[in-house]
Amino acid sequence: MQLPERDGDGYLTNMNLWTPEIGRAMAEADGVELTDEKWNQIMKAREYYEEFGSVPPIRKFSKYLEVDQKEMFKLWLTGPMKPITKYGGLPKPTGCV
Repeated sequence: MQLPERDGDGYLTNMNLWTPEIGRAMAEADGVELTDEKWNQIMKAREYYEEFGSVPPIRKFSKYLEVDQKEMFKLWLTGPMKPITKYGGLPKPTGCV
């Protein structure tokens, strides 16, 4: 699959081009395995963005998911909001992620 243009951090330069297939292909190209749990978090982040018009900080998002922040960090092995937003076709998170 030909991926749309991405910036230096791997985010889509045009988030309107995102599809679930593109999100999965981006993760695969980056060597990231998207489990069902990770994919659910990505889709919930998109839902949050559509509802509130912004990318949530990790604290707010973990409450939204009703998941412990520490569990999210264990799952993603990194700050979770960066890969969640990247593979979800959302804007880069701001602030502490």
